[in-house]
Amino acid sequence: MAGFASMGVREIQVGLASKDFSAREVAQAALERIAKCDDEVHAYLEVTEELALQAADQIDEALASGKSPAEIGPIAGVPIAFKDNMNLKGTHTTCSSRMLESYVSPYTATCVARAIQAGGIPLGKLNMDEFAFGSSTETSAFGRTHNPWDLERVPGGSSGGSAAAVAAGLATVTLGSDTGGSIRQPGSFTGTVAVKPTYGVVSRYGIVAFGSSLDQVGPFARSVEDAALTLNAISGHDPLDCTSQPVDTDFTANLAEGAKGMRVGFVPAFMEAQGLEPEVKAIVEQAAKHLADAGAELVEVELPNAQAAMSAYYVLGPCEAFSNLSRFDSVRYGYCDPGHKDLGSQYEASRANGFGPEARRRIMLGSYLLSAGVYDKYYYPAQQVRTLITADYTRAYEKCDVILAPVSPRTAFKFGEISDPTSMYLSDMFTISINIAGNGGMSLPAGLGADTHLPVGVQLIGPQFKDENMFRAAAALEQVYGKAPLAPAFA
Repeated sequence: MAGFASMGVREIQVGLASKDFSAREVAQAALERIAKCDDEVHAYLEVTEELALQAADQIDEALASGKSPAEIGPIAGVPIAFKDNMNLKGTHTTCSSRMLESYVSPYTATCVARAIQAGGIPLGKLNMDEFAFGSSTETSAFGRTHNPWDLERVPGGSSGGSAAAVAAGLATVTLGSDTGGSIRQPGSFTGTVAVKPTYGVVSRYGIVAFGSSLDQVGPFARSVEDAALTLNAISGHDPLDCTSQPVDTDFTANLAEGAKGMRVGFVPAFMEAQGLEPEVKAIVEQAAKHLADAGAELVEVELPNAQAAMSAYYVLGPCEAFSNLSRFDSVRYGYCDPGHKDLGSQYEASRANGFGPEARRRIMLGSYLLSAGVYDKYYYPAQQVRTLITADYTRAYEKCDVILAPVSPRTAFKFGEISDPTSMYLSDMFTISINIAGNGGMSLPAGLGADTHLPVGVQLIGPQFKDENMFRAAAALEQVYGKAPLAPAFA
């Protein structure tokens, strides 16, 4: 059943080079699989068949001219899809919100353009929590995405469509965005390799912003190498994004070095955190043992202010979201409620009816936190906490090269199982501090939970701009666990 869907980047490129198949055949097979399987998963909001076939034909022409796949680009001939907060010219970019239901992108985000220039075959746009506000993809205005491992469970969020597409073989690699865990948590829930690079490694130009100081784009894949190759394709300085940095790292360079000689940090407080399920804790502890067996040194490190990360994040995040979403005024673009005679009532009705409940909740919270008399009480202290957390990580990396931690306190939950917003926010309790500090982090599939028999990821966290450390440790663990399989129902 799987065919091309089970292949990784290297397998596709070897087949293209040896003329076992063409890029058009790869694209057609991917499009056919989406048509056949996505009704069950609902990962895609828009399929870009014409763009995919055009890109595939260009790759075939380049191959026919004598170029190798490697000369075309690091992901030449590889089916890829994009979270629907990433602009791609001529496609809808809705952020899974009624507010942008009719919006058509007039330009392409840098990360998307680079992925296509690197030979990626663009399959379409992927479902997400509305404006990236959520941890389950249940807040999408266009229907929830299902976890391919259990269609009655969530795929995580907010990049749930990106994770589910890879887990079901509906794309070889995908791009998502991560503001507080929105790549890593769905990666853990769906058994995929999911990478949030250091802030600044990938341009944010053309990404609809949630929290501008927190957002970062990264890849989903079924192997560490595929994720590294995809990150090679999209990383680097972009003059259109003043926060992007001149990164020229080859993230595949040290994948074969193994863990011997690495110092792996272990945070005891994370392992004793309230709400951490025993089956998740056991898998993280087992991963630590595997790294030690591979020659790594386990080192206890302290992150004393990490416990305040959740509180700081839910001040900083809503404040930045309030600012970023103020541009959706129903005048320049976006949903416009009909029948109003004055601008004030039009604004009010358009924003009330265009945004969903979670988006409205965060807008109102951000508005309150930035109001006179409240700003000094909450926003300034949150920024101070951010400085403390960043300093904690800096001190920790004086003792270690990478930190091992849980991704999520539990495995994927059933739809509707968590209805309380505060409980939902706790899904990101182990991931938020990394966004606060700007470090890189990734989720690596480490097996199935003993009780739920659902995927569990372990989190590897690297120092700023040393993301190659976490890739190296992840590759060493992948030697034990193997590459991530397709979800059984889609294999």
